[in-house]
Amino acid sequence: MEDASRPRIDKWLWAARFFKTRSLAAQAVESGRVHLNGARVKPAKELRPGDELRIAAGGQEWIVTVRKLADRRGPATVARELYEESDASRARRELALAARRDFVEPAADIRGRPTKREGRRLRRVTGA
Repeated sequence: MEDASRPRIDKWLWAARFFKTRSLAAQAVESGRVHLNGARVKPAKELRPGDELRIAAGGQEWIVTVRKLADRRGPATVARELYEESDASRARRELALAARRDFVEPAADIRGRPTKREGRRLRRVTGA
């Protein structure tokens, strides 16, 4: 068992529930989607309380400060206590979520094939 006082960054990201698996967390760190104090790091980098992480995952971006350390995954309520999200990050994510909610798919009203009547109208408009 590893020392829980200094967990690897990939284990902490998994324990804090930013990624479903530790291997996904390691891939994200390796590909540069996770920055520790403004710099790219490797998955084995050890974390300390007070470190700032910039995490890009699933089309969202979090800027969090590490509050507690953990190398085991627990309930979501415990995972939320491991970090503190910045106000700017939270506001940016909420704006992005609101924009996605307000988006209306242009083809949402189209249901299946056009009827015979709609086909005639289409041919009249397009000249076909």
